[in-house]
Amino acid sequence: MSELTITDQRLKPVAEKVLAGGRLGVEDGIALYRSPDLLAVGWLANHVREKKHGKVTYFNVNRHINPTNMCVAHCKLCAFGRDPSAPGAYNFSLEEIYARAEQGAREGALEFHIVGGLHPDLPFEYFLEMIRGLKQRCQGVHLKAFTMVEVGYFARIAKLSTRETLLKLKEAGVDSLPGGGAEIFHPRVRRIICDHKVSGQMWLNIARQAHEIGLRSNATMLYGHVETEEERVDHLVKLRELQDETHGFVAFIPLAFHPDNTALSHIPKPTGYADLRNIAVSRLLLDNFDHIKAYWIMLSPSIAQIALRFGANDLDGTVIEEKIYHDAGAKTSEFTPRYELERLIRAAGRVPVERDTLYHPVDRSKLPPPVRPDLVSLTLNV
Repeated sequence: MSELTITDQRLKPVAEKVLAGGRLGVEDGIALYRSPDLLAVGWLANHVREKKHGKVTYFNVNRHINPTNMCVAHCKLCAFGRDPSAPGAYNFSLEEIYARAEQGAREGALEFHIVGGLHPDLPFEYFLEMIRGLKQRCQGVHLKAFTMVEVGYFARIAKLSTRETLLKLKEAGVDSLPGGGAEIFHPRVRRIICDHKVSGQMWLNIARQAHEIGLRSNATMLYGHVETEEERVDHLVKLRELQDETHGFVAFIPLAFHPDNTALSHIPKPTGYADLRNIAVSRLLLDNFDHIKAYWIMLSPSIAQIALRFGANDLDGTVIEEKIYHDAGAKTSEFTPRYELERLIRAAGRVPVERDTLYHPVDRSKLPPPVRPDLVSLTLNV
């Protein structure tokens, strides 16, 4: 690794803490966000990344399944959610979901990433039946399903506590939770961009309860809209505090706001410069998170490659049929095959390692058959 050169003197005390293995505070985080010396910030993040992971960069073979885009929340940040009568509104039947999943399993997916809208009419039992059916048909596939926001909504419509809701999801076959819906925790921001979602404190409480019953989860932060640097740092510190308590977060994913087709379309998209800074600051502040993802769907493959030198150690996965970011104007592919992810990682000077959801290296010679043949769905209606 090259020598560290700092042109911004405000970074020197931050660098001293990082190189000594110390924990950064709120003011350090704000200094990292405000420093014009992005290369020094990136160098420090890469230093931490290489101490933890060397040259290894992880990826997985997964498939996204978005069961419905009908949603009662009407968040200003969202281009995905629809009223039931709106053009483009859809709700997959269980058989359609099973067929998509079986196709993904046959193609080698080891994870289904399942998130959707807060449907106004579907009962909680529909989602439990979905999970039970997926677990029966694709027994070797990890079900990473439902954000803290969805869990909070399920609890409300089922008249259950969030803990009871999580226990029922786990019993049905949910293996872990994705980290979406966190946005920015600060109440000021949530009132503007997602005032009908669970509060930031409730998101953290549901994550805590999930971890307490043995469900791991990811965590996210949506940046580049109306939040301040102080509010980003506050968000990251709150995640770090919960991780100190539960050790339940698997990975952190910084997500750039895509404004197209949203009620906030007047806001310019975050730049690649901002993307790299958020990756780097996340790596430096979240010292108790093992993994930071550079989500190629959101960043673009080329920025994701550079992010592997700014603190990220994971490119996410093959994805297949991503809808949420593409409805908001993403121009990236909806699918990248395994060999292309490996090529991108090697071209960035890193060593690709296929992983499962919980970061165990994958040996495909030892995997079970992907689909129960007696339960295979015969049609896929699109």
